[in-house]
This record gives sequence, C-alpha cells and structure tokens, in this order.
Amino acid sequence: MKFTSGMFVLLMAWLVISPTFASIQQAASTPPGQESKQQPPAEAATEAIVYKNTKYGFSFSLPEGWKGYTILTSSWERSDPEKGDVERGPVISIRHPLWTKENPRQDIPIMVFTIAQWAAVERGDLSVSAAGFGPSELGRNRKYVFALPPRFNEAEVAGVEEVNQILQHDPLRPSWTK
Repeated sequence: MKFTSGMFVLLMAWLVISPTFASIQQAASTPPGQESKQQPPAEAATEAIVYKNTKYGFSFSLPEGWKGYTILTSSWERSDPEKGDVERGPVISIRHPLWTKENPRQDIPIMVFTIAQWAAVERGDLSVSAAGFGPSELGRNRKYVFALPPRFNEAEVAGVEEVNQILQHDPLRPSWTK
C-alpha cells in the first residue's frame, strides 16, 4: 500500500482530533461539580497514625512506623529574678515506639504557649531558650500556639532525619477550642 498525501492529511487530522475527543468523552463521564482524579498508587495509600490532644486542641499525624508511640509531658519555664516573674507552659513530647534507654531516638517536642505568652516571645520579652533564637511555630488555635523548641533536633541520636522528614509535611493540625 502506497502512502499518499491524502492519507497523511487524515493521519494528522486524527492526531489533532483524537485528544480533544478523548477529553470530551472523559468530561462527559465525570459527574457535574467533581473533578476527574487519578487514583494514587497503592503504596501512597498508607494510613497515618494520629495523636489527638483534646486538652490543648491539636492533632499530630505520624507515619505508620510510629504506631505504639508514647506521650511524655514536661514543662518549659522562664523566670525573671529582677521582676520576680515566672512563666511556665507544657511540653508534649511524642516518643517513637522503638526508643529505649540503651538506644534513644529523637522525640518530637511540642511546646504549648498561651496567645499572650507567644506575643511576648515574638516581642523578645520572653526568652525560653539559651539559644540565640526562639522556638518555631507549628500552628495555633484560639487559645494556644504550638512550637518546636530551638535546636531540639541537634542531638546525635537515631531518628533525627525521620523527625525532620515528618515535620516537612506540616503534621500538626489545630482544632478550634472554645
């Protein structure tokens, strides 16, 4: 069979028209008000572990490997001997389930500040660390600001890179408290 110029024109027309036809057909099969979405690969559909703190109003998403985590509570404190002021707040640490005394791993410490305390931190009136910089905000709700302590991840323990990776995905979700 000899390839003619007419066949060439038909082939080119088909190459131009077929993608348009396919998109029209796809749009027709998608219900109104919904976008057509591709299904994620099976490995992307892993379930996250979620820690929920109802007292302060936030949740924190963790990867599956953190199933069985533990929660430790401590506090941050800052005192001003000249004024006699003492400011305190909780620190909620999420501990990896593989943490042991012999093989410690990096915790995820979340400092909790009232809105007024955080305003003082931002003004420089409240320093809660010997580091040359303050904590970094993770999120906030109507009553509290959640932050990471400065230099929390500079320890030479296992899991530092994993915690840094978790934090890159904005895992803290504040809930609106009364």
